[in-house]
Amino acid sequence: MDIIFLRDLRIDTIIGIYDWEREKRQTVVLDLEMSTDVARAAASDDIRDALNYKDIAKRLIQFVGESEFQLVETLAEECAHIIRHEFNVSWVKIELNKQGAVSGSRDVGVIIERGEKY
Repeated sequence: MDIIFLRDLRIDTIIGIYDWEREKRQTVVLDLEMSTDVARAAASDDIRDALNYKDIAKRLIQFVGESEFQLVETLAEECAHIIRHEFNVSWVKIELNKQGAVSGSRDVGVIIERGEKY
């Protein structure tokens, strides 16, 4: 199985448990790895045979930008659901980073894997 990846997808959203977080948009950073078989797309050189990472990015930008979750865990889980079910991806790994959420730390977030990798 092959992996399509998307790194450093930055999206502004409402995320957090504190009152100020419910009023001010914050940037979350997504890193994605998605299992696929690139052989058909490689042979045809046709985007219709590929896992279209641009379409996935656009869908996540729309979804995350409109969401208002309290927990990064919930947001990551919902993103995984979208990728797996709307784009027919059998396995996805998502790193969701809420930079600056903890004083003294640059990166804070979750890493989840859903589905069967191979």
